[in-house]
Order: sequence, then structure tokens, then C-alpha cells
Amino acid sequence: MGAPDITLAGWLEKRVRQTPDRPMLTFEGQTWSYSEFEHRSALVADVLRSGGVDAGERVAYLAFNHYTFLECMFACARIGAVFVPLNFRLTGPELAFMLDDAGVTTVIAGPEHRSILDAVRAEVPVARWIGVEGTDGGPEALWEDYEQLLEGASPSDRLDGIDPEDTALIMYTSGTTGRPKGAMLTHSNIWWNNVGTLMTGEYTDAEVTLVMAPLFHIGGLNVTTLVVLQRGGHVILHRHFVPEAAIRAIEEHRVTSLFGVPAMFLFMSQVPEFDTADLSSINITICGGAPVPEPLQKRYKGIGVPFQQGYGLTETSPSLTVLAKEFGEQKLGSAGQPVFFMDMKLVDEEGDTVTEPFAKGEICARGPNIMKGYWNRPDATAEAIDGDGWFHTGDAGYVDEDGFYFVVDRVKDMVISGGENVYPAEVEDILLGHDAIGEVAVIGTPSEQWGEAVTAVVSLVDGASLSLEELREFAGESLARYKLPSRLEIVDEIPHNASGKMLKRELREQFT
Repeated sequence: MGAPDITLAGWLEKRVRQTPDRPMLTFEGQTWSYSEFEHRSALVADVLRSGGVDAGERVAYLAFNHYTFLECMFACARIGAVFVPLNFRLTGPELAFMLDDAGVTTVIAGPEHRSILDAVRAEVPVARWIGVEGTDGGPEALWEDYEQLLEGASPSDRLDGIDPEDTALIMYTSGTTGRPKGAMLTHSNIWWNNVGTLMTGEYTDAEVTLVMAPLFHIGGLNVTTLVVLQRGGHVILHRHFVPEAAIRAIEEHRVTSLFGVPAMFLFMSQVPEFDTADLSSINITICGGAPVPEPLQKRYKGIGVPFQQGYGLTETSPSLTVLAKEFGEQKLGSAGQPVFFMDMKLVDEEGDTVTEPFAKGEICARGPNIMKGYWNRPDATAEAIDGDGWFHTGDAGYVDEDGFYFVVDRVKDMVISGGENVYPAEVEDILLGHDAIGEVAVIGTPSEQWGEAVTAVVSLVDGASLSLEELREFAGESLARYKLPSRLEIVDEIPHNASGKMLKRELREQFT
């Protein structure tokens, strides 16, 4: 007996066989069953194959969250092609770099982003351009219409012989520093991430998950979305994140699980109806992408919503740890314990394993959902994954005496002030408890006296004011003096990338 087919298209086919009529996906009032979705995905596969897309070739997708994203991803898996989701907030030159780097031959794009791509057509190797949601003449005539192509297609059979270790996705990292790198995630990576998550969490076949984070980001795609689909649940997909719409959807669809980054949950908690809405259906709430401030966790606990922190990266498909609900209060602030099949450790600056509880080090992980490597970047792959298979995350953290991981910051974001290491997330966690602060980013800026000054960049709550002296007095109750901000900068808004992470590089450039 051969190995089981754990490819994306393989497990979708098995899921359809078991639950063909169960609702799979709802988007803007329209719902598709598992069998209806697979049929459409098979039509997309025929469109791609008839257009010359062979196994191993790269197909890119650029649009706001839309049901066609998932159709195209599973269609690529059906014919052995590689799906390349693109960040819809990037500029033309940034997109051109990725299209050229990945050697993309076919692009599928939404109406809001086609003009950006038209401007860089001559710079990329793309042979075919397909538009979703209509192509209404003019420059759009350069684009083939997605739905019209499906009308003339026949369901494509699934390609035999796709190896689970073949690359299914190339997902480009955020690129907050330097050129973005394309993480190669295999079918096997995704399968084992999902199985590990299902064995660690409390997902059921009656799961209804709200997906409001962008699908091009690994958090939006694979913290709950593909996990719930593999389990046979129902995905409620939103085109954009709108806090009020998210709360309404939870009530309307009796949502049982959702994922978001801290800023998303913060904005939801600030909606007036947050305290009166019926959110009792929620069983799993996972927050990732950055360390979660304790005041935010307590805010959700206050209305009876279980709030779990998770931790992972694009390169790990993404799940590394999750904090089980029963430990939510006892281990408040922890990212949790490793998911099934994942080994983790900390290493110091010399590469030695850190064994002492609470001693900080770089978080490293090894397991079946670690990426194959970076596309066309063997040097970067060798730097990230050592000879023993350990992936070095670049994140600093510690482990308590019970084996729970705490992520304190990016290693590269650490501030060294007067020879002392200051982890910004630790300071941010305290400062966010101040009533005047809506959001805060702590960075290091040059200081003749200390090398780096601990600088708090703050956006204030409407009508509030704040001085450096007030901030230091407030934080001084919880932080050592060397960790206290010596500089305060007040801004209207703190910049974020599309995945919700603060762009601290931009802040450092602005205030240096």
C-alpha cells in the first residue's frame, strides 16, 4: 500500500467524498458546499492547464480577500502548480520583484490592483493575465475574464503523482527589512500543520470560522482557514477587516473560531457594541503576529470570550505554539506550548542550548511543518535552517519552569541602552495599560550617553494628552529604570504592514 495522498487537492477530494453537501465557504451572502467548491476549482484547473500551466510552474494571485483565492489555490494543487499569493498593499516595483523572482507565468488579479500590474508588465516574465470580478474594457482588455473562462471549461482531473514534498505555495515574507524572501511551503508542511493544530486545539466538524485577516498572509490562510476546511467546517470570509462587520458576523453565523493580530482584536474591543454583542458562540480565539498585551487579553476575558495567544511564522506554516484555554489565566501572556509534532528550544548568542528557566534566547523549531527553504535563496536557507534541521526564528523568548514559551521580541528589534538589553514588547505591554494610550511602539534611537535611547512612539486615545514625565511615572511601578522611555513621540497613527505588524523600521527612520 502506497503512502496516503496528503496533498492539498488530495485531502480536499477526500473531504468532499465525506461531506459533499456541507457548507464550506460563505462570502458576501453567497455560500458554496464542498462539492460545489471543488467543481469550480476543477474548472479553474482546466483554465490554467489549457493556458499552458504545467506542474511546478508558478501562478500568482493579487486581490483583496475573495472566494477565488481559495479556488485558484486548490486548482494549482490539482495540477501540481505552485500558488504564489501576493500582498495587495505592495507597490508596482515590489510586486515586479516577486513576479520576476518566482518566475510567475500566470497572474490572477482583482480590479483594484490590475492597473498597478499593468504598469510593470514589461518587467516581468508573465505570459497570461486573468482578471476576477469583471474586466470592463479599456486597459482591462489586456486581461482575460475569469468567469467567462470558467464558462468554457471542463472539470480537470487531478494530476497523479504529485509528491507531498513538492512545493504547494511560495509565500513571501513581510520584507520589513531588505528584500522579501519566498518561503517554499510543501503540501506536507500544510498537512502536518493542520493535523498538529487539530490535535492541539478543540476544533470540531461543526466549526464555523471567521476569516478577516488577509489570505495572502500565512496567519489568514492557515491558522484557522485550511485547518477548519480539512476538518470539514465552514469558513466565513470577509473581503476586508471591519471591526463592526466582524462582530455582526459572529452573531449572525454563530462563529466558533477566529484568528487575528493584536491590532484587529484591539479595534474590535473599541467598537461600542462590543460589550453588549452576543459573542457566546466563540470557542477558539487565536491572536498572533506579535506578542499580545495583557490588558487586551483581560479585556476579552472580561466579557467571557476565551482568548488564546498563538505563535508562528510564514516559514513554519505557521503554527509553533498555542496556549490552551485551561492555561489562559494561569499563564497570561504566554504563547503557550509547542503544537503536536513540533520540537522547540532556545539558543544563546554562541548557539548553545539555553536550559535555565526564564533565561532568554533565540527561539528555534524543528518539525514537519518547517518550510523546505527560501525560493532561489540557498544562502538564506542555510542561514535560517542549520545542519540538524533547526529553524532559527529570529525571535527572542524564554521558557518558564512549566515549559511554556514567552515571546519577548524580535532579536533585531532589541534595544541596547547603557549595555542593558531592553525588549520592546515587554515595555509596550506595560505602557499600553495607560488610559491615554491607544497604541504604542518602543524603538531604539541613537543616544550619545547610552548608545540607544528607549523611545516610545504613541498614538493617543481621542482627547487624551500625555507627557514623558507622566509616562515614566506610570511605567516606573512595573519596569526597571533602564527600561523606562527617555523619549516620547506622539503620532496620529503607527504604521503597520498588511499582516498587522508594526513597521518599526519606518519609525526608526522617522525619529533617528
